[in-house]
Amino acid sequence: MAYTIDRYPSEESPRLGAMTLHPVAESVPRARHWFRKFIAPYNPACALGDCELMISELVTNAILYGRSEGDWVVRVEWFREKNSLRVDVHNPGFPAAVRLRHPDADEAHGRGLILLDAIADSWHSGPSPFGGTVVSFVVDDAWPA
Repeated sequence: MAYTIDRYPSEESPRLGAMTLHPVAESVPRARHWFRKFIAPYNPACALGDCELMISELVTNAILYGRSEGDWVVRVEWFREKNSLRVDVHNPGFPAAVRLRHPDADEAHGRGLILLDAIADSWHSGPSPFGGTVVSFVVDDAWPA
């Protein structure tokens, strides 16, 4: 199996879902697909296409920059925090390596965090509780108050 999906629809937990993906290119469209499928029952009012784009960028970065001695995975989790949606993407890379770049016009890569910065209401990176790095974004007003 190339990935696993976990759902946590309990009202006691703010986590709405999670998935674990192998660090391969096919995981990027899987992350978009499964996020849309499992967030839909919660009826968010935010632009899911924007969320999928940001997830795609973060999963791609996690695959490209995550590092570990042995087998490793990318973990994506999404949470409802009051009326906001927070998405966390975890990988085993070193947290200090996450930075907003300003690539030259002729560079083909390096714009993922610029997109995240432009679309998300906020974002941050830091140490993951699973080890490695977590990069998170927040979409405010994802649900009516």
